[in-house]
Amino acid sequence: MIRHVEDYSESWKQLSWKKFRRDLFRLQNRVFKAVRAGNKRKARFLQKLILKSSSARFLAIRQVTQLNAGKKTAGIDNKKSLDFSQRFELETQLKNNGENWKHSKLRSIPIPKKDGSTRMLKIPTIADRCWQCLAKYALEPAHEATFHAKSYGFRTGRSAHDAQQNLFLNLSSVANGKDKRVIELDIESCFDRISHSTIMDNLIAPKGIKIGIFRCLKAGTNPEFPEQGTPQGGCISPLLANIALNGIESIHKYHRSGHRITNKTPESSIAYPSARYADDMVIVLKPQDDAKEILGRIDEFLAARGMKVSAKKTKITAATDGFDFLGWHFKVLSNGKFNCTPSVDNFKKFRQKVKAIVNCSNYGSKVKAEKLAPIIRGWRNYHKFCDMSGARFSLWFLNHRAYTVFNKETKNTKYTSENLVKKAFPTVHTSQNSYVMVKGNKSPFDGDITYWSERNSKLYDGATSKVLKRQNHSCGQCGTKFTSDERVHLHHIDGNHNNWKDKNLQAIHESCHDYLHMGKRTTN
Repeated sequence: MIRHVEDYSESWKQLSWKKFRRDLFRLQNRVFKAVRAGNKRKARFLQKLILKSSSARFLAIRQVTQLNAGKKTAGIDNKKSLDFSQRFELETQLKNNGENWKHSKLRSIPIPKKDGSTRMLKIPTIADRCWQCLAKYALEPAHEATFHAKSYGFRTGRSAHDAQQNLFLNLSSVANGKDKRVIELDIESCFDRISHSTIMDNLIAPKGIKIGIFRCLKAGTNPEFPEQGTPQGGCISPLLANIALNGIESIHKYHRSGHRITNKTPESSIAYPSARYADDMVIVLKPQDDAKEILGRIDEFLAARGMKVSAKKTKITAATDGFDFLGWHFKVLSNGKFNCTPSVDNFKKFRQKVKAIVNCSNYGSKVKAEKLAPIIRGWRNYHKFCDMSGARFSLWFLNHRAYTVFNKETKNTKYTSENLVKKAFPTVHTSQNSYVMVKGNKSPFDGDITYWSERNSKLYDGATSKVLKRQNHSCGQCGTKFTSDERVHLHHIDGNHNNWKDKNLQAIHESCHDYLHMGKRTTN
């Protein structure tokens, strides 16, 4: 009997997603604890269980086909999406071949860089991305137990804001930031030069996952460097880069009390004045620190991993002169006060995006307002812990230009330019240096559900923040705590998006939101 699309859709919706999350987290928590305790043999056994777990397989397929930003990006097989029956077929394929996965070739997409050159984004097929996600579920908790506290990029539970706050703590007036310098470290073609042997030697994984990762690396190899590089485009690449670079944060350190560091010095007495976000890194130097000696040790560290420092882009800068990092401009002012603002390049790109939409003649002002709102809200949210008091960050001119254009376009329509501008330029409150940095080596895999659910809730403000507190930081649909990196959506219970009464709002997982509205779609 042939099943209809609606049958597969309903079957997918009715899967026990709450149980899947709980089962996967339980295994990941055990992997994390095993590695922290030094028992890698037990960790590898548990990783095999994750690879064989139906919960992990279904969650991996859902992550790639429903939740990831690039879910509609095709690989070399030109498949842009999977219908519900194909998702169930892929789950069976992962079950049968998960421990002996063979990667297809990658689709190459040229991406322009700031300096005019291009880098190649190499996209795996949807099936390969699902296997990578499944492997990541097993690898991530093991390596989270070993990663350095000053590494913030592409790690669950950490963000660029943690790196921003770390620099504030190292360069504030209390820390005598006025007298310090920084090394703006740039690694030349990091993802293209990472040694495969370094990744494989440091990988905490059973044989089946190691074989799959090795094939993944070889699928995206540059013929000129057959033993190097991790393809950018798959969900596993940032994790592999973090594995290869882990430890670079420890190269420069000092005793908090000024004493000499010995093998017996407790970890709590050692300071690591650095912030790394993937391959971008800033190292803070005291006046007496030897920058050349530190760079020499970094060169040795990278050379052993097939990489090297970019001589053109790596700079040693006085904190009072200011430097750019992660889209922000950091500077210690003449009075010793630390200051952080959006960087010139970041603001320029943002302004270009807004202008392109406002001046576009392909659609009307209502559509423009809908397209502008998430861009402007996202930009302001990213910079919400900056000093936004400067005139050029007020968005007044962009706002005024939008009003002028909308005023011409809304004549003889039911929409007013004032209301559309308010919708297009939502208000986001900013407060410099108020972000609360993640505690030490804490990880979402450590089992402290209360800490992580409350922390993740603090990432949201406005109505979403109020609803999260009312729901005790739990999803209004599945009831589980918001401990993962999955986005929180605000659901209007009666379907009326203009009804913002407290009783009509519910904070739920992005995936739960999808399932609520799945009846209105044939596919996701």
